[in-house]
Amino acid sequence: MSIIPELPNSIDETLALLSSEDYVANRALATVLFLSLRMKRPLFLEGEAGVGKTEIAKVLSKALDRPLIRLQCYEGLDVSSAVYEWNYPAQMLEIRLAEATGEDDRGAIERSIFSEKHLIRRPVLQALESSGGRAPVFLIDELDRTDEAFEAFLLEILSDYQVTIPELGTIKAEEPPIVIITTNRTREIHDALKRRCLYHWVDYPAADVELEIVRLKVPGCQEELSRQVVAYVQKLRQMDLFKSPGVAETIDWATALTELDRLALDPETVSDTIGTLLKYQDDIARIESSAGRELLSEVKAELAQSL
Repeated sequence: MSIIPELPNSIDETLALLSSEDYVANRALATVLFLSLRMKRPLFLEGEAGVGKTEIAKVLSKALDRPLIRLQCYEGLDVSSAVYEWNYPAQMLEIRLAEATGEDDRGAIERSIFSEKHLIRRPVLQALESSGGRAPVFLIDELDRTDEAFEAFLLEILSDYQVTIPELGTIKAEEPPIVIITTNRTREIHDALKRRCLYHWVDYPAADVELEIVRLKVPGCQEELSRQVVAYVQKLRQMDLFKSPGVAETIDWATALTELDRLALDPETVSDTIGTLLKYQDDIARIESSAGRELLSEVKAELAQSL
C-alpha cells in the first residue's frame, strides 16, 4: 500500500517539495504556494508564456501523488466542454430499447436516460470528485483565452466548489481540489475572481537561476555551452522583440545544441538553431543581422571577464 504524501508544513518544506521534482523556485513563490495549500485557496499565477506557470501544477501532481485534471482554456469554451454533457447517442438508444420492449412509464425512462451512467464528466466535474481521499490538482490553464461569461461561471464554481446538474442535483466536492489558475495576461481577469485567489507574478528567472534550471533539465549540456546559452537568452530579453523567449525555449535550445554535439555558440550555430528559441520571423531576422553577431560577441566577452 503506497503512502500518500502529506502537504508541506512550512515554506522550506514547500521549496523541498518543488526541488524534489527539479523545479527551481524562489522563496516568494514557495511562500504563496504554501499559503494556497494551507488556506485551500486557488493560486492565480500570471506571467509571460514559457516561464513555468503550468509546470507548477504538474510538479504538485507528481510530488503529492494526486491526479492532475487540466482544463485548457480557449475562446468559445462553454459548460458542455468544461463541466459536463449527456451522452446523447446512448440516451437515444435506451429510449428506442424502451419503446421496443413496450416500456411506457415515462418517469422511469426519464430517470434512466438522465442517470450517471449517461453523464460525460468534463474537467470541472472531474476535479470536484476526489478519489481515495485525495483531491486532485486542478489546472485551469490560460484563463485569459476564455470570455467573461465563462469567467463568471468559473467564479461560481470556485466560490463553493460545487456544480448543479438540473437532472441530477448539486454535486459538491468532499474536499476542495488544489486549484492552479494560469494566465498570460492577454486580457485582464475580473477582480471578483482574483479576490478568490492568492496571486503571484511569475517572472523570467535571473541568470544564475536559469543556469541552474538548464543544468537540471539538460544534464548533457556542456557547462560552457550552458553558460553561453543562458547569457545569450538573458541578452535577448533586453531587446525589443515581439516575443521574448521563455525558460521553456531556453531548455529547448540547450537540448537542440546538445543533440547537435555543440560545445560552444558561434554565429552559424545560432543562425541554424534560432528557430528553437524565437518563433516570429521579424525577431529571427533581427538576430540573423549584424545585431545578432554583436550580441554573441558581447556574451562571450562578458563571460570571459567573469572567469
